[in-house]
Amino acid sequence: MPRRPTWHCRSLNPQPLTFSSFSRSVAQVASSFKAKRRMQHSKQHRESPPKSAERREQSVSSDEEFEGVVQADFAFFDPKANDFHGVKTLLQTYLDDKQWDLSGFVDLILGQTTVGTVVKIEDDEDEGVFSLVTALNMQRYKDHKCIMELKEFLLKACQEKDVQDNLISLLGEQAKYVGLMVSQRVVNLPPQLLPPLYDALFDEVSWATEDEPTKELKNSFSFKFYILVSKIYKNKNANKKKKLSSDSDEAIIYTKPEDEIFHRLSLWSFCFPLQTQQPATLELRNYRFMGLVMAIEADKISTFRQELKSLINES
Repeated sequence: MPRRPTWHCRSLNPQPLTFSSFSRSVAQVASSFKAKRRMQHSKQHRESPPKSAERREQSVSSDEEFEGVVQADFAFFDPKANDFHGVKTLLQTYLDDKQWDLSGFVDLILGQTTVGTVVKIEDDEDEGVFSLVTALNMQRYKDHKCIMELKEFLLKACQEKDVQDNLISLLGEQAKYVGLMVSQRVVNLPPQLLPPLYDALFDEVSWATEDEPTKELKNSFSFKFYILVSKIYKNKNANKKKKLSSDSDEAIIYTKPEDEIFHRLSLWSFCFPLQTQQPATLELRNYRFMGLVMAIEADKISTFRQELKSLINES
């Protein structure tokens, strides 16, 4: 399977990206809180060669509140067993505060090396995982405890009557055509990594439909839909006829810039309240931390890739 070429780019203190200046400033405030969670590291030696590498100078936030710039070479790798703790840390609040088989979910992700990428620092002995992106077929893994619990969580979270039937259909009779897109990362990962990271995912999905050893496995990557679970800040007055408190207020603040594109291209979506505590800040006083579930048709992915590249290039 072909690998992407190594390419280098340098940036200082990467900022959260959104389409509006107000959203960008609020997302920066929210990011400063979430960045304090320390990444867990695996100590085992890396075996697989990197998919690609990228030169970065990155601002770092940690428990020690280090203020400064760190130079790092980020590289793309196939997921493997050594990444268990790093991936599990990234996914700790994937389903809010639900107690579920997260370890089993991580095992599924790491066991699927044909499609999936983790981002690490090149030649770093600690092997910390800074980002993960993959897609899991909902039919292929339907009998795993973690997938059954995830489906139960989504069905319970969906309170919008006009969306429930669509969700039930994608999780049931159409599941063999549905990929659960899992995309998690540390908040201050350089945004220039996003286009090649998503290119890696969708290229690998395409390759898998041709290169997998059996027809069954090839078909398991022939997605017609993707389901994406994410988080946003939603204005408390967004669903009311009352005008937002100021012209600068946004209805939604996206914690990840690509989610704004996915949301606009989505076939349907729904929000649900989160139990996890949100930072109490002045900038976010009018916002509620919410979960966001989106269904995206596979034929919209090419548009997504183009728009994501344009967003990053224009920033």
